[in-house]
Amino acid sequence: MKRIIKYALLFLLAFLFIWTLWFLYQKSVSKPPVFNLVKPKVATIVQKTVANGTIEPRQEIDIKPVVSGVIRQLFVEAGQKVKKGDQLATVQIVPDMLSLSQAESRVNSAAIAVSNARMNYDRNKPLADKGVISASEMQTYDIALRNAMQEQEAAQDALQLVRDGISKSTGSASNTIVRSTIDGMVLDVPVKVGSSVIERNNFNEGTTIATVADMNDLIFKGNVDESEIGKVRLGMPVVITVGAIDSASWDAELEYIAPKGVENNGAIQFEIRAAVKVKEGQTLRAGYSANADIVLARRDSVRAIPESVITFNGSGDSAFVEVKNGKDWKKTYVKTGLSDGVNIEVLGGIGDTTTLKGAMKVMEEGNQRPPM
Repeated sequence: MKRIIKYALLFLLAFLFIWTLWFLYQKSVSKPPVFNLVKPKVATIVQKTVANGTIEPRQEIDIKPVVSGVIRQLFVEAGQKVKKGDQLATVQIVPDMLSLSQAESRVNSAAIAVSNARMNYDRNKPLADKGVISASEMQTYDIALRNAMQEQEAAQDALQLVRDGISKSTGSASNTIVRSTIDGMVLDVPVKVGSSVIERNNFNEGTTIATVADMNDLIFKGNVDESEIGKVRLGMPVVITVGAIDSASWDAELEYIAPKGVENNGAIQFEIRAAVKVKEGQTLRAGYSANADIVLARRDSVRAIPESVITFNGSGDSAFVEVKNGKDWKKTYVKTGLSDGVNIEVLGGIGDTTTLKGAMKVMEEGNQRPPM
């Protein structure tokens, strides 16, 4: 019995030894690589460049007051549509003490002048009626009285304008009322009731009461790298996509290319602008981040193959593919055309039914071997 067990163990060890040698031999044998087969297809090749930018209104206006003071009322809020001339806010004037003092002094002086001119007129009117003085001399006193009264009225208007921002002569055209200068939508109201505001003048831009823009006329503003700007032309079609809106795109047309580039992070960028065509039912907001696909060239219904199956030589002036020739592969030079980075147009060198060597298939063991 012990001899049988001994022989059985020896047989088992021998079997394991032989099986191990066979397994190692099988692992060391190089299996021929297997490649995917590719045939030319009819496709549309579109070459494009991508520009990053934002959606902006073509006309965006900052409304500023013409007088300094404090916001007394606000009539609009962001998102509201307004017409040209609509009231946006009213400003309560905080008068300058020097200007107010000068205006009051002018009113007092005008009152004195009127009183003096009226006394002269009243003193000489009876004499003119009796013929003691001539009509021409009396006319002088009459004109002096009228001029004094006109000056008094002007001084009172000036005082009211300095103090209240409105006068009898201006009527409803008050400097304290801030009005919209265009038709559009209110994008932002950066002030609140009670905020102090500064008037616009030659030395100060003034405080923005509201930002109004025409949201029916939008543009894409972005930048194109200097390596691509030479291929871009005015009037080229542009497709706009917005990251915040999925499965939607907008057509646009390139209308501006900056004549001068600007350095940005070590690269020269050229600004471009494209008019966005917003269809009925579509909505875009100002400030959206967007990408613009600028179509540089397009070929419809051409013979194309994956660019990955083409090998370009070192100089880049010729390219070849490997064509199936029985069980072997034959190197064949081809003439290429437009490429979109994935597929490339083939102008000559192969036919529509030519079988090409594609990427190598993955082996079942999970090991990939380079093509022989």
